[in-house]
Amino acid sequence: MSRALNVALIGQKFMGRAHSNAWAQVNHFFELPLRAERHTLAARDAAELERFARQWGWAKTTTDWRTLAADDEVALVDIGTPNDVHAEPSIAMLEAGKHVACEKPLAGTLADARAMRDAAAKAKKSKRKARTFVWYNYRRCPAVGLAWKLVREGRLGRIYHVRAHYLQSWGGADTPLLWRFQKKYAGTGAHGDLNAHIVDMARFLVGEEVTTIHGAIERTFVKERTIPGTKKKGKSDVDDAVLFLASFAGGASASFEATRLAHGHQNDNSIELNGEKGSLRFSFEDMNVLWFCDGTQPLETRGWQRIMCTSAGGGHPYAKHWWPDAHVLGYEHGFVNMAADIVRVLSGEAPELPLPDFEDAYQTQRVLEAALVSARERTAISLSDVR
Repeated sequence: MSRALNVALIGQKFMGRAHSNAWAQVNHFFELPLRAERHTLAARDAAELERFARQWGWAKTTTDWRTLAADDEVALVDIGTPNDVHAEPSIAMLEAGKHVACEKPLAGTLADARAMRDAAAKAKKSKRKARTFVWYNYRRCPAVGLAWKLVREGRLGRIYHVRAHYLQSWGGADTPLLWRFQKKYAGTGAHGDLNAHIVDMARFLVGEEVTTIHGAIERTFVKERTIPGTKKKGKSDVDDAVLFLASFAGGASASFEATRLAHGHQNDNSIELNGEKGSLRFSFEDMNVLWFCDGTQPLETRGWQRIMCTSAGGGHPYAKHWWPDAHVLGYEHGFVNMAADIVRVLSGEAPELPLPDFEDAYQTQRVLEAALVSARERTAISLSDVR
């Protein structure tokens, strides 16, 4: 029998469900050297904690996440909390020699992200060689994985142009004052919530770092929201929309935009890459499909090709672990695919696709910070000045 990898999870809300499902399913669909065990669930609400643990199969519970650091049975701590509660538990667990998987963005502030990055670098060199991971789950879509492979094979040639947007519609004036609309908890609004994903995806696909932010716009349109459970209003002090222009190290130009105020866009996470030999585009609202245009084909037949990325025989990443061709995957499968790659890495094997660690996610955080500085100072910002 495979050895156990005891996992502890901090957080029991939306991401707690997504992560719990991933750890519950990963050994059912993937043959892995280690068996992921749901060991301990940590959260503040004791009554809800017990119910959640029973529903999702967590063996133990605690209302004090700090006890996980001293628990020798726990190997990996998964952090699914709001952005302001990423740094302290991550650093504490790394100092205790635990592996850490953290939700995105890495932190609510660049300073916290930097501290997490530094703690991860130190822990990786320690006796226990603790590893870190960040849940940029959209990398795990088979269609995104195929896009990554096509770029690596040179099918697009030199990348000239990247355009990415992440649009949602749930953040209107009638949405209550959730933690995501409060800077002290979230750090930023649509920017850290949504632009973080598309910056990570662009960096992942292009394979280069952003070097310059040429200009940006940051806007807050809904400045007061109803406090949940009351009729009172509270201040919404994060961005509702951020748009910015950037350059990659290889010279490609890029545009990024994010908002939660776009009617008709439920979860429109989209990216397009245009290169010297071809183009590709992906939208999460049709997540099993990748569009590819081979620019080397004759003009009479050149055009967009729709690829259903569900074929095990076709070598689509992760597809062989799931269902027959065109028996499509959904949102939750990205988390299971990532859990599998985490287990692979902790087993000494290579992941199916590269995983972001704290250093990688810190580079995305630098881009997010530079965009905000550019918007507020109304000037171009070199990433070399954002450390």
